Amino acid sequence: MREKILAFIEKNSRIDLKELAIMLGVTAEAVVSELEALEAEHVICGYHTLINWEKTGIEKVTAMIEVRVAPQRGMGFDKVAERIYNYPEVESVYLISGGFDFMVILEGKTLREVSQFVSEKLSALDSILSTKTNFILKKYKDHGTIMAEPTKDERMKITP
Repeated sequence: MREKILAFIEKNSRIDLKELAIMLGVTAEAVVSELEALEAEHVICGYHTLINWEKTGIEKVTAMIEVRVAPQRGMGFDKVAERIYNYPEVESVYLISGGFDFMVILEGKTLREVSQFVSEKLSALDSILSTKTNFILKKYKDHGTIMAEPTKDERMKITP
């Protein structure tokens, strides 16, 4: 039941719990109890709303910053990651494989705001060796949801 609940609420965290209970063949109380246990165990860490900011008229800039670091002795990457994720501007921090160590996702109001964060805060950390900033120009799909408008067929109909 646990895996099924997680699969359903990952796609729609606003699903009616009574409806979910019917789909799973259990009582609503059982679903509520399982959700409370998942939250207490920090399996469920939060509930988020996916917003298409392009449709709001509100200017936002999202950057994906690749970061190379010198891990601290005895702490590995965890201590460095903690220093980075404690900045309120930082949305996400991932330890990654490849040429860089971390992927930092950051949102700002302007390109300048993001670049100031990178140059004044992130690059200033003593364990940071280098950064590479990539700006998201357009989101086509985010968290499994298609964000782009479907393309229209603009071909002319030809009839014999």
